[in-house]
Amino acid sequence: MGMTSARIEAEPAIPVPEDAPLGAARAQLHENWIIAQTKDGFIIVDQHAAHERLVYERLKAQAETRSIASQALLIPEIVALSEGDAARLMAIADDLAALGLVIEPFGGGAVAVREVPALLRNVDAKGLLRDIVDDLSDEGSSDRLKSRVDAVLSSMACHGSVRSGRRMNGDEMNALLREMERTPRSGQCNHGRPTWVELKLADIERLFGR
Repeated sequence: MGMTSARIEAEPAIPVPEDAPLGAARAQLHENWIIAQTKDGFIIVDQHAAHERLVYERLKAQAETRSIASQALLIPEIVALSEGDAARLMAIADDLAALGLVIEPFGGGAVAVREVPALLRNVDAKGLLRDIVDDLSDEGSSDRLKSRVDAVLSSMACHGSVRSGRRMNGDEMNALLREMERTPRSGQCNHGRPTWVELKLADIERLFGR
């Protein structure tokens, strides 16, 4: 996967106790797996899946209070789509605007992206719109607002999260772990897979016949 400008807000560089629920970050492997040490084992975290869930929960909380901030693009991004996909997006343009994504028709199948959610930073508008179309297609003929909103937020979260291949320093990794501890449902990604697993020292020792 490519790298994005998604950021983790690093906490002050202070010692992290190993008795924290997700431990203290010790290493990053293959630019995606965070290894954290606990008192009696270690934690392996999928950084992309974990941050995607955190961004999703932030966006969802903001959407529930109608407080998603947007940022205007200096130059609107024109995205070429099929006329059917463009029409599908324009049919929910008001819903998207409430989520910080402001689009306008640009003739034919093209759509102009004028504002994006500020939380996503320098998002790939073209990729985001295409993923939203795909997610809406997966929803079938459902016209339920919550179903549509959840699908859109899921696409936004994916585009606003740190990607595999993004190197993180120790402060960033620990900040991610601490936010995971504070965030409900952070143990599962938006697609239902675990964001972290734990290995106890006793289990590891058994593997080595100790």
